[in-house]
Amino acid sequence: MAFTLDSTFGALLDNPVAKPILEKYVPGISNNPMVAMAKGMTLRVIVSMPQAAQMGVTKEKVEEVLAEINKLTI
Repeated sequence: MAFTLDSTFGALLDNPVAKPILEKYVPGISNNPMVAMAKGMTLRVIVSMPQAAQMGVTKEKVEEVLAEINKLTI
């Protein structure tokens, strides 16, 4: 099953292929204590948050990372 913007952040972190790719783009993300709050959120919800925009996290960037992950998981 391909990851999409409707996938939860937790599902990506739980995936052994996706997790290192996330770490490549955001080092330390899987160990950040704030991540616990976001695990149940979909990526679509996360990118819509003002905090994501402040950190440079855009829908387009997330879609690029998802494409990289999906290439290796499908």
